[in-house]
Amino acid sequence: MLINEIFYSLQGEGINVGRAAIFIRLSRCNLCCSFCDTDFDEGVEMSDEAIAKAIAPYPARFIIWTGGEPTLQLQRESVAYFKALGYTQAIETNGTRPVPEGIDYITCSPKAPAMQRLKSNFPQGVSELRFPVGKAEDLPPSIEELPHSEAYLLSPIFSGEDAMQLDPKAVELCVEYIKAHPEWRLSLQTHKLIHIR
Repeated sequence: MLINEIFYSLQGEGINVGRAAIFIRLSRCNLCCSFCDTDFDEGVEMSDEAIAKAIAPYPARFIIWTGGEPTLQLQRESVAYFKALGYTQAIETNGTRPVPEGIDYITCSPKAPAMQRLKSNFPQGVSELRFPVGKAEDLPPSIEELPHSEAYLLSPIFSGEDAMQLDPKAVELCVEYIKAHPEWRLSLQTHKLIHIR
């Protein structure tokens, strides 16, 4: 796989917020979102064995496959390899493609090109749906139009040149939507608020 970076930190958003995790960021994406805060074009080719060696020093046994769009590269054979080593594995996907078999936790942050494919890509549902919101058009459709999820989350975008300033208009949109649709919850990118990776 072409690996953009591997790092150890705390999950900063979603239901697993605050949990120690090994982030394996895969290069390449099939979308180009204006608010994306990741430079995922570059990378180094690594085998499963090389990745395992790189992450072995970290005490957590929780991998988050992220990107870019990890489903462009991650295959079930790699998922099975790390499962055999005792790792629990999560994936963060834009929803445009199904995830490999064996993933323990699916976070789907759907973008417009994925909306018509969500139910077919995730017939069994997902662990969490996390919608990034910057403007009113980003607000989600009704839950009935979405795959089943254990949690429905709205995440206000961060803006500025470094994408590190919480956008107050986005926060207001999310808060008002959640108050009107209480089945949804707010998810802030706390890693940006407390300045960790």
